[in-house]
Amino acid sequence: MCCNASAASRDMSTTSSVSENSLPANYGARRGRLALVISSLLFLNFFYFLFSSGRVRTIDEVSAAFQVESLAKHGTAAIPQAVEAKMFYGTFDRFGRPESPYPPGQAVAMLPWYATGRFVGKHLPGVPPDLRDIVSDFFLTGESAFFSALAVALALCIFLQLGIAPNISLMAAGILALATPLAAYSGWLFSEPLAAALLLGAAAMLFATPQGTPIHLARALGAGALLGATIWVRPTHVIVVPIFLIALLVREREMGRNAAAAVAIAAGVGVALLLWRNAYLHGSPVEFGYPTAAEGGKALNTFQTPLATGLLGFLVSPGKSIFLFSPPILLAMLGLPRLWRRDRGLAFAAAAAPIAYLLFFATYTQWEGGYCYGPRYLVPALALLGLGVGPALEGASRNTRLLAIAVFVAGFFVQAIGSATSFLEADVAGGYYDAQYNYRMSFSPIAMHIHLLLHYATSGAAPIGRGFDKWWVFLSKAGISTGTLWSLAGVLVAGAMISAWWMWQERGA
Repeated sequence: MCCNASAASRDMSTTSSVSENSLPANYGARRGRLALVISSLLFLNFFYFLFSSGRVRTIDEVSAAFQVESLAKHGTAAIPQAVEAKMFYGTFDRFGRPESPYPPGQAVAMLPWYATGRFVGKHLPGVPPDLRDIVSDFFLTGESAFFSALAVALALCIFLQLGIAPNISLMAAGILALATPLAAYSGWLFSEPLAAALLLGAAAMLFATPQGTPIHLARALGAGALLGATIWVRPTHVIVVPIFLIALLVREREMGRNAAAAVAIAAGVGVALLLWRNAYLHGSPVEFGYPTAAEGGKALNTFQTPLATGLLGFLVSPGKSIFLFSPPILLAMLGLPRLWRRDRGLAFAAAAAPIAYLLFFATYTQWEGGYCYGPRYLVPALALLGLGVGPALEGASRNTRLLAIAVFVAGFFVQAIGSATSFLEADVAGGYYDAQYNYRMSFSPIAMHIHLLLHYATSGAAPIGRGFDKWWVFLSKAGISTGTLWSLAGVLVAGAMISAWWMWQERGA
């Protein structure tokens, strides 16, 4: 018996040794990095959701909400509800159905949040039947919270894969999470957080590997599919596809041709399907269903803005400057040379995408992005540019560390001020447009938001839809019971605390 036990012990020891030796040498480090990325994703998801507006206001947001409702109930993206509510922006297709000009990519991504909102609104105590729709809208904004969090988590993943130390990577991700427009837009139902996550996902699949390592066909096809999905969110994102193809060739040279072809094919499938949808609904592949005019009879979807005007707006205006609304890009630009030495393709994509978006939208008629906060259309490209922050912090000099502190404080202030009160109220009250619905270049949303914040902090209660722009304020004014609100907040706070603890444990793994 003793000999048999001893032999069994030796067999088990040998088996264990073989199993451990068969694992990759970096298995533990890879598992630790994955845990850090997942825990950061969960923490930011709960954190963003906790401070979300919980509201759906502008035409773009309303259109997406109507689309997801139609998809869930009828399996179609047509939005007759918008016509009934007199909030329709789009055209009637050749079958007589009212269609949004935006493809249903965002609506498809919103389906889990819509289903959760409908279920909770129906079964959670303290929600009257006539208020279930606004509870559903609150859950819909959770989609933006998740995809903003996912964009930051993917940036963190890329930093770690570049070999940047976990603590430095976390600091860089924290700057992107709290001091760039990803923070403000996490609380609104615009499509930019989703687009940013898709672009960073494509970057992670293509470039989050050691330079010189061949890009497998599956990764290239996956990245192309993500780029194709981005086009289904907004067709204008097609401008970034050539950037990624060139970035691959810059990184891999001759060896990158097959990967670039795979990316092009996969993204091309997304483009082809969208063009087929246009032809089916509107009779022409290049007819997207945009109305010829909007408010005041103004044509929006043309390119009549002088280039100098758009560039002036995006670079130095008080309402749309990328430097004012996303100060960390100064740090990111400083880190681009270091990023180039780590990965030429990733550095090219991070630098070229914002330039392409800037030049494209600078001549767009509605370059300001409609009623919104800051340079809305550039948010996804600025998220790519943010990949320079990690390399900038690595081995940073004293002056660079001081710059990092300054841009973080400035960026955090801008995002916090912009999300504290309603951007729509600030825009309308501050004269965002003139009488002809032309954007007023002198409009200063930061000053207007500060004014509103001070006003509501000292004047007491505000009517529903005004005042502090947080979901618990809005839902409370709408009539949701205090106990129900505490229950929802408790779940989010608990999730944030647990995931923060997990992230803290994994930071040094």
